[in-house]
Formats: sequence, C-alpha cells, structure tokens
Amino acid sequence: MIRSPSPRLPRPVVRRLSAASGAGFALVVALAGCATADAGSGAGSGEPTRDSSTTSTSAGATPSPTAPATTVVDDPELDAALAALESEHGARVGLSVVDTGTGRALEHRGDERFLYASSLKALAAAALLDATEPADLDEVVTWTADDVAAAGYSPATSAATGTGLTLGQLAEAAVRQSDNTALNLVVEHLGGPAALDAALAAQGDDVTDVVHGEPELNRPTAGSTADTTTPAAVRGLLARVVAGEWLGDDDRAQLLEWMSGNATGDALVRAGAPEGWAVADKSGGAGPVRNDVAVVTRPGGDPVVIAVLTTRTDPAAAYDDALVAAAARAAFEAVQRG
Repeated sequence: MIRSPSPRLPRPVVRRLSAASGAGFALVVALAGCATADAGSGAGSGEPTRDSSTTSTSAGATPSPTAPATTVVDDPELDAALAALESEHGARVGLSVVDTGTGRALEHRGDERFLYASSLKALAAAALLDATEPADLDEVVTWTADDVAAAGYSPATSAATGTGLTLGQLAEAAVRQSDNTALNLVVEHLGGPAALDAALAAQGDDVTDVVHGEPELNRPTAGSTADTTTPAAVRGLLARVVAGEWLGDDDRAQLLEWMSGNATGDALVRAGAPEGWAVADKSGGAGPVRNDVAVVTRPGGDPVVIAVLTTRTDPAAAYDDALVAAAARAAFEAVQRG
C-alpha cells in the first residue's frame, strides 16, 4: 500500500502525579459533557451529547471459547432497504454486521472505502490497551494550549491544559467525548499514525490506512486511501475484541465500558437497536460523513458487531444521523430474521 508521509504529532511530556489527579478528571468530564459538538467533525457540525437520563447499560461481551468462522451471506431484503435509504438520503451507505454467536455476517458495500473520522478513536484506544500494562495508563501526559487549538474539538483536554491527564484518562476522553487532542496524544504515545496503522495490521487489518492526526484525518485526499477504512475491516477488528483475540479480559471490559459511555451516539446505532439491547459504540462525523461502529449485546444472547459508515453524495451536505439509525435498524431486523 502506498502511503503519504505521516506528519509527526506533538511529543507528549510524561510525568507522574498523585492518584488524586483522578478526581480532577471526573470534574473535567462532568463539565465537558455539556458541550455540543462531535469529536473530530470540524467546526460547525454539532452533535448532541448524552443527557444524564439516557445513559446506556454497559455492553459487556463474553467471548466464545472458540469464535465461529465468519460467513458473509446474501440478504436481498437488507440490500433493498439500504439501497432505498441511499436514494432517499442522497448518500452512500456501507454496512457490515456479524452475529458473533453464529458467525453469520451481512454486508452492503462492505469492502468500499469511507473516511473513518472519529470512529478511529475506539481502535486507537484498543491499540493503546493492547500495548500497555495497567500501570502505564497512570502516567500523566501534558500538552500546550497550541496543541488544543490545532486539534480542534477538545472538551476534556482544553479544561486540563494546565494539569495534564493520565494516559488512561486521555484514552477515555477520546472515546467517550471524542476529544481530538486526546486522540493525538494517544496516537503519539503509540509511536505516531504509522505505528497505529501497524498495530491494526497486526490484527489482520491491512485495509485501514492511518496517516494523519486530528483534525486532518477528517479531510479526504483525492486519489488516496489515507484516513479511510471499510465497514468489513472495522467490523473484523471489533469482532476480534469481542472474541478475546485482540484484548485480554480486563482490557476488553475497559474498552467496552468507555464505548458504553459514548456521549455522542444516542441518535445513531443506539436509536436503531431493538429495545433492551445494550450498545457500546463510537461515532464519527465530518462534513457529509457520518459513522458509528458498535458492539451490541442482546439480552441473554451473543453480541452483534456492526459498522455503519455513510457519506452524503453532495460534499457540501451535512451528515445525517437518521440515515445511520435507519441503516442499523434494517441490519438488526436482518440479524433477527436469521
């Protein structure tokens, strides 16, 4: 794969603080949760954060001792529903969903490329958990006001510029609040975009092309695969998490807890899920691009992993939450049809 040179993100300064710094982060999260913008969507593309009355149930996924092989099957009814949504919303919809209990997978444009936008933050957090020991996440990282200004939407890190946050708190802020500066610092800790790309490739994903940090990753590069992925690639990575093939039990539980608290996903996959199904997700949005990737746990059933990546065909159009929710709803109906 031909790649563009990866610009280096600011090198974080790591130092130790007392455990009391965790209390400060709790206040940062409480204050930043009032913000109304999507993590990484760029200026002007607001995304409502979660109201305290709608916090989701944690979607803890228990891995199968041996995950069944994934088999992609045709579902003409799902294809027709998604084609109708594309026509109605003036968009291209990419979807990949798998029932982890059976290995049965359904796809629509599953191997087509889309900008991943802020949905990358869940994968970066997974890579960080895989690359560190628990004590490493207690290291405190500092940054500058210029770093925040350059990254864009950064509700948690902008409030903690003077004190810093632990590496674990940065990963949490990137996933829960879609904090751009937090993503950049997590990726830099891994060794930069190329290192994150290599970490995903080590999990069998040679499709996702991590090249830039925030906010550049939200801008398509003509004729390039930079900062794109496919629904099938993201679904495959999250399925490896659920199966225990990527992260250990504690790290998997931590990632899904962070994703269960995603403040920007209520109108997306969560809105399309059947009542009582617990959703752990990570959204992304930039201009005409709207994505959501999730692990969805049925009551008493095996988790369903889903990736919905969409882009409006008019590059000047705003992204469309209702499109993602409707696509997810159609996918869950297809999963239930079996």
